[in-house]
Amino acid sequence: MIAIIDYGVGNIFSLYSSFGHIGEEVVLTSDAEVIRGAEKIILPGVGAFGDAADKLRSTGMGGLVLEQAAEGKPVLGICLGMQLLFEKSLEYGEHAGLGLIKGTVKPIAPAVPSGYKIPHIGWNALHFPKDRERSPIFRTIEEGDFVYFVHSFYGADCKESVIATAEYGAELTAAVAKDNVYGVQFHPEKSGTAGMKILKAFCSLGRDEDGRENGER
Repeated sequence: MIAIIDYGVGNIFSLYSSFGHIGEEVVLTSDAEVIRGAEKIILPGVGAFGDAADKLRSTGMGGLVLEQAAEGKPVLGICLGMQLLFEKSLEYGEHAGLGLIKGTVKPIAPAVPSGYKIPHIGWNALHFPKDRERSPIFRTIEEGDFVYFVHSFYGADCKESVIATAEYGAELTAAVAKDNVYGVQFHPEKSGTAGMKILKAFCSLGRDEDGRENGER
């Protein structure tokens, strides 16, 4: 079972529904014991970083994500959820993140040439670093496959964790990973077939080919 953390940020109906399309059992929950019992965790999010970070702390969900990540459970942050994995954000001030990914969330505008619209909205191609092995969440994705973005800030100073980029007048971080923690800036639930493949690959982490978790008999 996959747990989507409910901490009061954003409309996640389409994300929740997408797991049904790929045949995965999913629950939207803020129950700590349900999350601890889940196979994997999804951290969603839309809106402002500071507000979301405050809600993570006030609900206790931030500490729970750190606890479960430390125990080796796969965690996937999506959109703002990815940004919350970073050490800090410079969105409307400076705000502390979860610190699971080294780096800072910065505004796109200074990084791209004038004339590029902000936010970055729409379909863009994924590009993968040529100096490292392809991340397992992209094992069924081809270089140049398109996914859907909506964001005004991006993960910076995180080269060692970048597993995919997108070009928008500059090279922007599209996805990051460190050990069992993953983050995607785009919306897989709005990215058609490619997005469903990415979610399925994340859900399949640690499972045998027949769908069982490694170690099950």
